[in-house]
Amino acid sequence: MKWDQFIIIWQNAPDFIAATGMTLSVTVISFLLALVIGAGTGVARTGRNIFNPIFQVYVEIFRGTPLLIQLFFIYYGLPEAGIAMPAFTAAVTGLGLNGGAYISEIIRAAVLAIDPGQQEAALALGLTRLQTLRYVIFPQAVRIAVPPLMNTFSSMLKESSLVSVLAICEISRLGQLIYTRTFRAFEVYLVVGAIYFCLTFLVSRISRRLERRLRLGWFV
Repeated sequence: MKWDQFIIIWQNAPDFIAATGMTLSVTVISFLLALVIGAGTGVARTGRNIFNPIFQVYVEIFRGTPLLIQLFFIYYGLPEAGIAMPAFTAAVTGLGLNGGAYISEIIRAAVLAIDPGQQEAALALGLTRLQTLRYVIFPQAVRIAVPPLMNTFSSMLKESSLVSVLAICEISRLGQLIYTRTFRAFEVYLVVGAIYFCLTFLVSRISRRLERRLRLGWFV
């Protein structure tokens, strides 16, 4: 192998930058969607309500089936039922629903980890359930939930490579396209792997800083 063969990477640098931006866009938007779904589902499942069976089915389905199959179903299967969406929307929806199922368990565990006596005391003092969650439970649950939530973000970042099956030109898809033109698998996939590593390493560093600040009480 000659190092000058990496010239193909330099020639495609603008495409790699654009693909990295697409990967980050899909991941961030999907994570925000998953956070909303997961928080709502997780909090709802800490109490008794008529929707709990539905939430349970949702969590079991999306945790018990491969993400790739979920993406295929949303993008290729739902149109047969009259529900069609662009590739980007399908990718975000699939990743968001899948991530939301896992985040719901993180939120649920974090809320249940708080001493029930605190909630009872807050209710006895006249706070409503929503006020109790807002001022008593959530601030403590956040400290517990942040580390696993950051791990989930890292996982979603790597799993975003699967949206290449929807013809979205993110990092993995671009690597495939360049490989089919150049047949330089070593150089192409070495760079693709390096980009994913750099992104996940950055997320890991941010996660550690957040955890440190939470331990020092800088937040919430």
